[in-house]
Amino acid sequence: MGVLARVDEPDGWVSRAEYRLWAEGHPGRFERINGLVVATAPERVGHARIKGEVFVALRAAVAAEGLPCEVLVGGPTIEVGESDYEPDVIVRCGSDVVSDDSLVVPDATIIVEVLSPTTRRTDVSQKLVDYFQVPSVQHYLILFADRVQAIHHRRNGDQIETRVLTEGEVTLDPPGIAVSLAGFYPVGGSGPVR
Repeated sequence: MGVLARVDEPDGWVSRAEYRLWAEGHPGRFERINGLVVATAPERVGHARIKGEVFVALRAAVAAEGLPCEVLVGGPTIEVGESDYEPDVIVRCGSDVVSDDSLVVPDATIIVEVLSPTTRRTDVSQKLVDYFQVPSVQHYLILFADRVQAIHHRRNGDQIETRVLTEGEVTLDPPGIAVSLAGFYPVGGSGPVR
């Protein structure tokens, strides 16, 4: 049986540069929220399954439409003000290439978060406000892990429209794709069944 090591987050506010330097030397997953480093809990299997299905579904939709977009799963960050978030899935579009060494996606079009008990409050409140401060973000999808349900926030000019979906298609335009909500969830298993 292994021994768990405790990782202490830095006390107080840290700059983005300080955070990056600190994070490189520490195992685990972290986000910087309003300048404070916050550890994120390990992912549950159900969460990882949904994240994988979202990646596959969005990648297939982008390819089917021949769009100049790429789908990235877990890891790259979105920088907003004094926060650095790690969404579950990001879709970015355009001809500009983000370096393989980059830690940041500066031009996300779609951001997806799968709710988990430890991040639910931040995902539905602060991240909603922050993600739409990024001019390129057009859609923020929040997926429930315990049932087939999504909250779809969509930029419409200077307004943010919100829809709650339990079935049907999720229309993501721009970039011009539609994906079945059920396609974001695994078939069978112990989680939501479609």
